[in-house]
Amino acid sequence: MIVDRIFDTFRVTGVKPLVEIGFMPQALSTHPNPYRHDFPRGDIYTGWAYPPNDFQKWSELVFQFVRHLRERYGDNEVDDWLWEVWNEPDIGYWQGTREEYFKLYDLTVAATTRALPNARIGGPETTGPGNARAAEFLRAFLEHCSHEKNFATGAIGTRLDFISFHPKGSPTWQGDHVQMGISHQLEAIEAGFKIVASFPEWKNTPIILGESDPEGCAACSAQANPQNLYRNGPLYGAYTVETLRNILDLARVERINFAGAVTWAFEFEDQPPFAGFRELATDGIDKPVLNAFRMLGLLGNERVRVASSGALRYEEVVHRGVRGQPDIDAIATRRDREIDILVWNYHDEDVAFPAASIDLGIHGLPINVKRAVLEHFRVDSIHSNAFTAWQAMGSPGSPAIGQYDLLARASQLQLLNSPEWITIRDGGARLQFLLPRHGISLLRVVW
Repeated sequence: MIVDRIFDTFRVTGVKPLVEIGFMPQALSTHPNPYRHDFPRGDIYTGWAYPPNDFQKWSELVFQFVRHLRERYGDNEVDDWLWEVWNEPDIGYWQGTREEYFKLYDLTVAATTRALPNARIGGPETTGPGNARAAEFLRAFLEHCSHEKNFATGAIGTRLDFISFHPKGSPTWQGDHVQMGISHQLEAIEAGFKIVASFPEWKNTPIILGESDPEGCAACSAQANPQNLYRNGPLYGAYTVETLRNILDLARVERINFAGAVTWAFEFEDQPPFAGFRELATDGIDKPVLNAFRMLGLLGNERVRVASSGALRYEEVVHRGVRGQPDIDAIATRRDREIDILVWNYHDEDVAFPAASIDLGIHGLPINVKRAVLEHFRVDSIHSNAFTAWQAMGSPGSPAIGQYDLLARASQLQLLNSPEWITIRDGGARLQFLLPRHGISLLRVVW
């Protein structure tokens, strides 16, 4: 069974899935034909997007599906999973009414928790609340879960373990380069946070950005959509880190519970390398953005204070983007005998620009420490970047074995002139280096 093979792979690789319960099987659809789509050549919203012709049969299908997964993998495994109901019901992915979605949600929650009482389930996975229609749908959904009759139980209110929506950016092609639209994504996040904060009963409920991406179409290649050229190079990674930094600021200001963000990125099989789909690896070759995620994964769990004279105020980035001076900022964390500092140089315009001179001071280390080991990881145009290596070999559509091996090595997270010993004086150290536009540095100091 294909579904079992997918979940088996998750378990083997240690992935804890966010399981989307959807879409409608053809036999249950109120509009079963046509069912298969041929997007992007035709309409994507076919029979799978319609409500069920029998809501009780849908409920039983969900119950059997969740029970099967519980029996196959055991409570210790599935109790850590997250479950969401449908995808973007405020647009064409749901061809029913808003109230029909609420009914589907209630019945799905009841069926899921009947099969798995400890399931953590939520929604509504709407599009970005920067759009008035999406914002109104999110408000109505939260109101339904708070004060309206539950279609499954008849009681007032519905279980909602997390709240989710999909903020997207808006890059544009300027004729000779890409201009990112980070403010479009951040304003949608701000709007969603404010909506959740306006409901006292949901203010502390975890928020998951179910699709948090620079734009909305992962399957639209850069070959046909030049605004998506950002996907192959280091800009994608720098944008991702810049976005996360500002999300953390928005969560702090709105005093909401930001649980995390998910990227809507896929594996596109039988495609040439670097065709410009939204993916973390292409033809088995890791993209620079995956190394940005690796850097984030190397940070510790305890944040420490960091300040940058080159940083922009979050309000400016959220509402105007990064169109003047670059945003040169950092996140720092610590763990036992270790400090990790992530520094990046972001701008919305994907154009060449001189590197920034970074003068980084570290303070508050143990006074008895005299020296430490520095590891300096880097993502930029020539480090941790298989795309540049692929271009240098002539952009082959089918790399030879030797070329593929070279690209695989170039795609890994790389060190910049390190490791090396550095001197610690009076509990501090000073590091100086150049950071190219859209470059990311992770500095790990261990003593």
